[in-house]
Amino acid sequence: MKRHAININPFTDFGFKKLFGEEASKDILLDFLNAVLEDEVGEITDLEYSKNEHLGPSELDRNVVFDIFCRTESGERIIIEMQKFFQTYFKERSLYYSSFAIQEQAVKGEWDFSLYPVYCISLLDFHLKDVVISSQEYFHKVKLIETKTGRVFNDKLSFIYLEIPKFDKKLDELETNFDKWMYLLTKLEFLERLPEALQSKIFEKVMGIAEILKLEKTDRKAYEESLKKHRDLKNVMDTRERLGFEKGIEKGIEKTAIGLFKEGVDIEVISKVTGLSEDELQTLFRKEGLI
Repeated sequence: MKRHAININPFTDFGFKKLFGEEASKDILLDFLNAVLEDEVGEITDLEYSKNEHLGPSELDRNVVFDIFCRTESGERIIIEMQKFFQTYFKERSLYYSSFAIQEQAVKGEWDFSLYPVYCISLLDFHLKDVVISSQEYFHKVKLIETKTGRVFNDKLSFIYLEIPKFDKKLDELETNFDKWMYLLTKLEFLERLPEALQSKIFEKVMGIAEILKLEKTDRKAYEESLKKHRDLKNVMDTRERLGFEKGIEKGIEKTAIGLFKEGVDIEVISKVTGLSEDELQTLFRKEGLI
């Protein structure tokens, strides 16, 4: 029997920002960050949301938008992003985006290059395919180290990757607040009530915000649109697997684009997945007699 969603999907753009990206829910973000970064920065007691669109020196830079960008009371910069599917240059993308949180600390005039630490937290709704990391773990911390000693060379830039689909702990196996957060995120959409193991004011607030029936009409509409895009992307990824998508091979990309278009996927979504511009896709589809 098909289950019906009771709460918003936290892996949609709307759901993620509704739970973590609004001033009214800042205490939720604080609790989550303390669960993730407790071994890194100690307890975070306050933070402020920063403008998440960063204007860099080039036209390309001006298109960079973080999901959430915030600063702690002691100055640490934290980027939190939700990633829905694997990309070939995923690690490079993380490095590129995190560089803006470093560059924005520059001071005009005399400056000694002192920096506050930057943490880039990526919540991954997929399996991270990388031979360097453990395939058994779902929590990965990446830092700049000296390779011979294994010691941290510079602590100003850290990456944290959370592979959500790998988390499979049951309720009686939850030990830490981080475990509880992971469990809640994976189960939230269909969770009717909070289990006893998750009883807390913060998780009760999450449930109150997440309930679909309590959303205002405008938010309900925005969520439905966000959910549609989320499902479209999932369908795109499933289709890409079925068609044997070959990244970097022009013919394979075109074949994939054509297959997706025939299945009714929006050109905007096809463009994001294949890397082809919408103009290039229009030309290709006209050539194939599809439009």
